[in-house]
Amino acid sequence: MSSFRSQVIGCGGYLPETIVTNHDLAKKVDTTDEWIRERSGIEKRHIVADKQMCSDLCYLAALKAIKNAGIEPSDIGCIVVGTTTPDHPCPATATRVQTKLGAHKAFSFDVQAVCSGFVYALAVADNFVRCGQAKYALVIGADVMSELLDWNDRSTCVLFGDGAGALILKSVPESEERGILSTHLFSDGEHYDALYVDNSVDTDKRRGYIRMQGREIFKNAIQKIGEAVEKALDHNNLTPADIDWFVPHQANKRIILGVSEKFNLPPSKVVITIDQHANTSAASIPLALATAVEDGRIQPGHLVLIEAMGGGLTWGSALIRW
Repeated sequence: MSSFRSQVIGCGGYLPETIVTNHDLAKKVDTTDEWIRERSGIEKRHIVADKQMCSDLCYLAALKAIKNAGIEPSDIGCIVVGTTTPDHPCPATATRVQTKLGAHKAFSFDVQAVCSGFVYALAVADNFVRCGQAKYALVIGADVMSELLDWNDRSTCVLFGDGAGALILKSVPESEERGILSTHLFSDGEHYDALYVDNSVDTDKRRGYIRMQGREIFKNAIQKIGEAVEKALDHNNLTPADIDWFVPHQANKRIILGVSEKFNLPPSKVVITIDQHANTSAASIPLALATAVEDGRIQPGHLVLIEAMGGGLTWGSALIRW
């Protein structure tokens, strides 16, 4: 029986054109630029245009990833979208992306794990490639978090933004050094109420509002993310010193730095985009990856560690030889 590995051959990201700075928010919310920066590291975020939907963001990020990979949409055999904000409750947003791309050979579906959505989607697609069910897979993390925000709740509305990021995976022999080395997923429903969307739908919104116990999330973040990082390193007989780039979920700069310090990862090895993007949920990791590839930091052969934690609670990690 043949053995395969998923190799990352392309990536791309998309951010909506509208930019909202902390100063803009301070005009309508009881907050300040200093307050937001101190607690999160965020300076600005991108917000979708009127009638712009999750599938629109997915499509534009996917186009960039496909071009970067040098393939055609017709080559794609699998599309997995990690999102909390699908166009509709059903069918899957991935099927709308499939038809927009013209990727008619691809089976397509969504994965919901909130901010961990991209890591979960990547793990699922990686397994399809490993077992020979897809030669090329498109993995997307995308969220329109602005649809879930209560603009009167300064504890949440200042933290999130909209965007999408995508990777193209290619099936290669397992003997190839470059590729996804391993993925590791976890969940704990005991903390379900720490981050959720309520049922307060009004006439102006299709969805409820995001509610978060910030201290509870922060308390669990470093411990659980550390657990996922240790699992990835131990599984591959590696140490933190072997990591070229740490690309974490962009939820809070203090959490990012806390995990980095825990594993003695210097700031020069950490990709941080939260200041420019805010927390884009499932989109944050692939957007950060696309940024670091585009500016030349991540190069072929580099060992890249990604991790995320989101509502559920869900969390996970992956190691990629780029």
